[in-house]
Amino acid sequence: MDARRAAELAARNAYGRLVAYLAAQTRDVAAAEDALGDAFLTALNTWPAQGVPARPEAWLLVTARRKLIDTARRGQTQARVLQTLQANTPTAALGPAVDEIVFPDDRLKLLFACAHPAIAPSLHTALMLQTILGLNAQQIASAFLVSPTTMGQRLVRAKTKLRDAGIAFTIPEEKELPARLQAVLEAIYALYTLGWEDVAGRDPRHQGLTQEAIWLARLCVQLMPQEPEAKGLMALMLFCEARTRARRTTEGTYVPLSDQRVELWSQSLLREAEQLLGQAAVAQRLGRFQLEAAIQSAHMQRVRGQATDWEAIALLYEGLLQLAPTLGARVSQAAAIAAARGPAVGLLALEKLPLSEVKHYQPYWALKAHLLHQLGQPVAAREAYQQAIGLCEDAAIREFLLGRSRLLQT
Repeated sequence: MDARRAAELAARNAYGRLVAYLAAQTRDVAAAEDALGDAFLTALNTWPAQGVPARPEAWLLVTARRKLIDTARRGQTQARVLQTLQANTPTAALGPAVDEIVFPDDRLKLLFACAHPAIAPSLHTALMLQTILGLNAQQIASAFLVSPTTMGQRLVRAKTKLRDAGIAFTIPEEKELPARLQAVLEAIYALYTLGWEDVAGRDPRHQGLTQEAIWLARLCVQLMPQEPEAKGLMALMLFCEARTRARRTTEGTYVPLSDQRVELWSQSLLREAEQLLGQAAVAQRLGRFQLEAAIQSAHMQRVRGQATDWEAIALLYEGLLQLAPTLGARVSQAAAIAAARGPAVGLLALEKLPLSEVKHYQPYWALKAHLLHQLGQPVAAREAYQQAIGLCEDAAIREFLLGRSRLLQT
């Protein structure tokens, strides 16, 4: 395997696990990331000449540990870190001992550590995304609609606070878990969404993110089986995942939910999702993810030959907005209202949203264009489509919107 490709593959598959393991020992996320970054650079410089090691991840871990030890030696104030790392470093680091390393998966521990109350709640999700997955500030900033510089500064401050507070990267005591769970679930869902929104499946940065998020959600359900929101999130993602094959044609064309072939939906994933949602309901503690899963469940009734109950969906969105008044939920509620009560009513609901909030939100303009088209306003619809197309980053959805816009010119 090409050395650069091997390093990139190791980075994509193991970055979060390696950072989590190193940070669990050093209690310094920034230092762990710096050491791992140096290890990747060393790999790119040495692997072409020496060959790719049998276990690239283990090699990177050993090299990153050495970097941390060297840094600790230079900084005498980190004697405790040095002692910890030396105690865990194999003596023949680059020899046969590398193959004997067993990687503990500390990502879930790191998630809960990043939800520490000492860190501002507004930074929990961003910090988790970068620490667990290795997303850069630019990628995270695009999801939060802020500049990369601003997001980078916020993340640096959060990591510095983690280090200075000496926050241990371990699972908190059982009594502390519920207070941190929601932040962890939010981050897992954000991770899933990053992968799910890449409809065309062409961005290598997003490959495998949905499965990673589902796996982490399963860990949360296992860790806290009594928490209905963990099951609600798991159900939500499985409902979405069940539609994966139906979202694109064999040629790669985007297919909206209303036009998807239900026979392509995964029956096994739908059954598991319904079972999890039912188990969550038993606790009688309704939350955001349970409501979002219930909305998806309502959409899935088509698989049983039933018409979509748009009034029920609009009502579910009303409840969701009381718990999580996100922009996405408000736009989706307007879409449900339009389907239930007509495009004019839906457009009225949509236009109540402040322009300052929706100016750069692609789903808003796509929905507005669709409703204007239904209302026989082609000029205004074309303008809205142009806004949506200009804001669209996914090639498959862009082509879909271009096709809809061209229909107005005929």
